[in-house]
Amino acid sequence: MEDRRFGVQNNQAAYPQSGQATGVTAGIDEDALKVLRNTYMLLGMTLAFSALTAFLNMNGTHPGFLITIVGYIGLLFATYKLKNSPWGIVTTFALTGFMGYTLGPIIGAFVAAGASQIVAQALTLTAVAFVGLSATALITKKDFSFMSSFLTAGAFVLIGAMLLAFFMQSSALHLAVSAGFTIFASIMILFETSRIIKGGERNYVIATVGLYVAIYNLFVSLLHLLAAFSGDD
Repeated sequence: MEDRRFGVQNNQAAYPQSGQATGVTAGIDEDALKVLRNTYMLLGMTLAFSALTAFLNMNGTHPGFLITIVGYIGLLFATYKLKNSPWGIVTTFALTGFMGYTLGPIIGAFVAAGASQIVAQALTLTAVAFVGLSATALITKKDFSFMSSFLTAGAFVLIGAMLLAFFMQSSALHLAVSAGFTIFASIMILFETSRIIKGGERNYVIATVGLYVAIYNLFVSLLHLLAAFSGDD
Protein backbone atom coordinates (compact mmCIF):
# COMPACT_ATOMS: atom_id res chain seq x y z
CA MET A 1 0.00 0.00 0.00
CA GLU A 2 1.38 3.41 -0.96
CA ASP A 3 2.42 5.61 1.95
CA ARG A 4 0.67 8.93 1.36
CA ARG A 5 1.94 10.73 4.41
CA PHE A 6 3.38 14.08 3.38
CA GLY A 7 6.73 13.60 5.06
CA VAL A 8 7.52 10.39 3.17
CA GLN A 9 5.69 10.69 -0.10
CA ASN A 10 7.41 13.90 -1.18
CA ASN A 11 10.81 12.58 -0.15
CA GLN A 12 10.71 9.60 -2.48
CA ALA A 13 10.98 11.79 -5.55
CA ALA A 14 13.60 14.06 -4.01
CA TYR A 15 16.22 11.41 -3.22
CA PRO A 16 17.09 8.44 -5.38
CA GLN A 17 17.89 5.08 -3.94
CA SER A 18 21.49 4.93 -2.73
CA GLY A 19 23.88 2.15 -1.89
CA GLN A 20 24.43 0.66 1.50
CA ALA A 21 24.76 3.34 4.17
CA THR A 22 28.11 3.73 5.87
CA GLY A 23 29.50 5.76 8.78
CA VAL A 24 26.96 7.63 10.88
CA THR A 25 24.11 6.60 8.56
CA ALA A 26 24.78 2.87 8.86
CA GLY A 27 21.83 1.12 10.44
CA ILE A 28 19.36 3.87 9.52
CA ASP A 29 16.71 2.78 7.00
CA GLU A 30 16.17 4.65 3.75
CA ASP A 31 12.85 6.26 4.76
CA ALA A 32 14.40 7.61 7.96
CA LEU A 33 17.33 9.05 6.02
CA LYS A 34 14.94 10.80 3.64
CA VAL A 35 12.98 12.33 6.51
CA LEU A 36 16.24 13.36 8.18
CA ARG A 37 17.56 15.07 5.05
CA ASN A 38 14.33 16.94 4.38
CA THR A 39 14.03 17.89 8.05
CA TYR A 40 17.49 19.45 8.13
CA MET A 41 16.85 21.22 4.83
CA LEU A 42 13.54 22.70 6.00
CA LEU A 43 14.99 23.48 9.42
CA GLY A 44 17.83 25.44 7.84
CA MET A 45 15.40 27.47 5.72
CA THR A 46 13.06 28.21 8.62
CA LEU A 47 15.95 29.24 10.88
CA ALA A 48 17.14 31.64 8.17
CA PHE A 49 13.61 33.02 7.77
CA SER A 50 13.25 33.36 11.53
CA ALA A 51 16.56 35.23 11.69
CA LEU A 52 15.33 37.57 8.96
CA THR A 53 12.07 38.43 10.74
CA ALA A 54 14.00 38.91 13.99
CA PHE A 55 16.37 41.32 12.24
CA LEU A 56 13.51 43.27 10.67
CA ASN A 57 11.82 43.71 14.07
CA MET A 58 14.92 44.46 16.17
CA ASN A 59 13.80 48.05 16.61
CA GLY A 60 10.14 47.15 16.93
CA THR A 61 7.85 46.43 19.85
CA HIS A 62 7.39 43.00 21.39
CA PRO A 63 3.76 41.81 20.94
CA GLY A 64 3.57 40.79 24.59
CA PHE A 65 3.33 37.52 26.47
CA LEU A 66 -0.35 36.81 25.76
CA ILE A 67 -0.19 37.47 22.01
CA THR A 68 3.01 35.44 21.74
CA ILE A 69 1.44 32.43 23.45
CA VAL A 70 -1.82 32.64 21.49
CA GLY A 71 0.02 33.13 18.19
CA TYR A 72 2.39 30.25 18.90
CA ILE A 73 -0.34 27.81 19.94
CA GLY A 74 -2.59 28.81 17.04
CA LEU A 75 0.11 28.42 14.38
CA LEU A 76 1.38 25.21 15.98
CA PHE A 77 -2.14 23.76 15.91
CA ALA A 78 -2.57 24.78 12.27
CA THR A 79 0.74 23.16 11.35
CA TYR A 80 -0.24 19.87 12.97
CA LYS A 81 -3.61 19.93 11.21
CA LEU A 82 -2.02 20.64 7.80
CA LYS A 83 1.10 18.50 8.24
CA ASN A 84 0.11 16.11 5.41
CA SER A 85 -0.37 18.84 2.80
CA PRO A 86 1.86 21.50 1.22
CA TRP A 87 0.06 24.07 3.39
CA GLY A 88 1.87 22.52 6.33
CA ILE A 89 5.10 24.03 5.00
CA VAL A 90 3.40 27.43 4.72
CA THR A 91 2.24 27.32 8.35
CA THR A 92 5.70 26.11 9.40
CA PHE A 93 7.24 29.24 7.91
CA ALA A 94 4.45 31.33 9.46
CA LEU A 95 5.16 29.82 12.87
CA THR A 96 8.94 30.19 12.72
CA GLY A 97 8.67 33.66 11.20
CA PHE A 98 6.32 34.75 13.97
CA MET A 99 8.65 33.38 16.66
CA GLY A 100 11.57 35.19 15.06
CA TYR A 101 9.47 38.37 15.00
CA THR A 102 8.85 38.11 18.75
CA LEU A 103 12.57 37.52 19.32
CA GLY A 104 13.65 40.62 17.39
CA PRO A 105 12.95 43.25 20.08
CA ILE A 106 14.70 41.11 22.70
CA ILE A 107 17.85 40.90 20.60
CA GLY A 108 17.49 44.58 19.75
CA ALA A 109 17.44 45.49 23.44
CA PHE A 110 20.73 43.64 24.01
CA VAL A 111 22.35 45.30 21.01
CA ALA A 112 21.12 48.74 22.09
CA ALA A 113 22.57 48.16 25.56
CA GLY A 114 25.96 47.30 24.08
CA ALA A 115 25.63 43.62 25.00
CA SER A 116 25.69 42.14 21.51
CA GLN A 117 28.44 39.77 22.67
CA ILE A 118 25.87 38.01 24.87
CA VAL A 119 23.69 37.39 21.81
CA ALA A 120 26.71 36.06 19.92
CA GLN A 121 27.66 33.79 22.84
CA ALA A 122 24.12 32.43 23.17
CA LEU A 123 23.94 31.81 19.42
CA THR A 124 27.31 30.04 19.42
CA LEU A 125 26.43 27.85 22.41
CA THR A 126 23.08 26.97 20.82
CA ALA A 127 24.75 25.96 17.55
CA VAL A 128 27.41 23.89 19.33
CA ALA A 129 24.80 22.20 21.53
CA PHE A 130 22.55 21.38 18.58
CA VAL A 131 25.37 19.92 16.49
CA GLY A 132 26.77 17.98 19.44
CA LEU A 133 23.43 16.57 20.58
CA SER A 134 22.34 15.69 17.04
CA ALA A 135 25.68 14.00 16.39
CA THR A 136 25.31 12.03 19.63
CA ALA A 137 21.91 10.72 18.54
CA LEU A 138 23.16 9.92 15.02
CA ILE A 139 26.42 8.26 16.02
CA THR A 140 25.19 6.25 19.00
CA LYS A 141 21.77 5.55 17.41
CA LYS A 142 20.48 5.16 20.94
CA ASP A 143 16.73 5.06 21.37
CA PHE A 144 15.75 8.03 23.54
CA SER A 145 12.02 7.25 23.46
CA PHE A 146 12.19 6.38 27.17
CA MET A 147 12.42 10.14 27.82
CA SER A 148 8.90 10.72 26.51
CA SER A 149 7.22 10.63 29.93
CA PHE A 150 9.91 12.84 31.44
CA LEU A 151 9.50 15.42 28.68
CA THR A 152 5.71 15.44 29.04
CA ALA A 153 5.90 15.96 32.79
CA GLY A 154 8.71 18.48 32.39
CA ALA A 155 6.71 20.52 29.90
CA PHE A 156 3.80 20.93 32.33
CA VAL A 157 6.14 21.80 35.19
CA LEU A 158 8.01 24.39 33.13
CA ILE A 159 4.82 25.98 31.80
CA GLY A 160 3.46 26.25 35.34
CA ALA A 161 6.74 27.70 36.60
CA MET A 162 6.86 30.16 33.68
CA LEU A 163 3.36 31.43 34.43
CA LEU A 164 4.19 31.70 38.13
CA ALA A 165 7.37 33.63 37.37
CA PHE A 166 5.44 35.95 35.05
CA PHE A 167 2.87 36.89 37.70
CA MET A 168 5.28 36.95 40.64
CA GLN A 169 7.99 38.89 38.77
CA SER A 170 10.64 36.88 40.61
CA SER A 171 14.12 37.13 39.08
CA ALA A 172 15.26 33.99 40.91
CA LEU A 173 12.32 32.02 39.55
CA HIS A 174 12.92 33.41 36.05
CA LEU A 175 16.51 32.19 36.29
CA ALA A 176 15.38 28.74 37.44
CA VAL A 177 12.89 28.54 34.56
CA SER A 178 15.61 29.46 32.05
CA ALA A 179 17.89 26.76 33.47
CA GLY A 180 15.04 24.26 33.29
CA PHE A 181 14.26 25.15 29.67
CA THR A 182 17.95 24.79 28.76
CA ILE A 183 17.97 21.21 30.02
CA PHE A 184 14.53 20.48 28.58
CA ALA A 185 15.43 21.80 25.12
CA SER A 186 18.69 19.83 25.06
CA ILE A 187 16.91 16.60 25.87
CA MET A 188 14.23 17.43 23.28
CA ILE A 189 16.88 17.67 20.54
CA LEU A 190 18.14 14.21 21.45
CA PHE A 191 14.59 12.87 21.61
CA GLU A 192 13.41 14.37 18.31
CA THR A 193 16.52 13.28 16.40
CA SER A 194 16.24 9.79 17.83
CA ARG A 195 12.57 9.60 16.79
CA ILE A 196 13.52 10.35 13.20
CA ILE A 197 16.34 7.84 12.88
CA LYS A 198 14.38 5.15 14.74
CA GLY A 199 11.34 5.59 12.49
CA GLY A 200 9.09 7.11 15.14
CA GLU A 201 8.61 10.27 13.08
CA ARG A 202 7.88 10.02 9.36
CA ASN A 203 6.66 13.57 8.74
CA TYR A 204 9.47 16.07 8.20
CA VAL A 205 7.18 19.06 8.78
CA ILE A 206 6.47 17.95 12.35
CA ALA A 207 10.11 16.92 12.85
CA THR A 208 11.23 20.37 11.74
CA VAL A 209 8.82 22.15 14.09
CA GLY A 210 9.92 19.97 17.01
CA LEU A 211 13.60 20.74 16.45
CA TYR A 212 12.97 24.42 15.76
CA VAL A 213 11.04 24.88 19.01
CA ALA A 214 13.84 23.12 20.91
CA ILE A 215 16.49 25.36 19.30
CA TYR A 216 14.41 28.49 19.95
CA ASN A 217 13.90 27.63 23.63
CA LEU A 218 17.57 26.72 24.03
CA PHE A 219 18.72 30.03 22.53
CA VAL A 220 16.31 32.19 24.57
CA SER A 221 17.15 30.34 27.79
CA LEU A 222 20.89 30.66 27.23
CA LEU A 223 20.41 34.35 26.42
CA HIS A 224 18.68 34.92 29.76
CA LEU A 225 21.22 32.87 31.70
CA LEU A 226 24.24 34.60 30.14
CA ALA A 227 22.64 37.99 30.73
CA ALA A 228 21.96 37.14 34.38
CA PHE A 229 25.50 35.92 35.01
CA SER A 230 26.99 38.94 33.26
CA GLY A 231 24.78 41.38 35.17
CA ASP A 232 23.07 42.68 32.01
CA ASP A 233 19.68 41.04 32.61
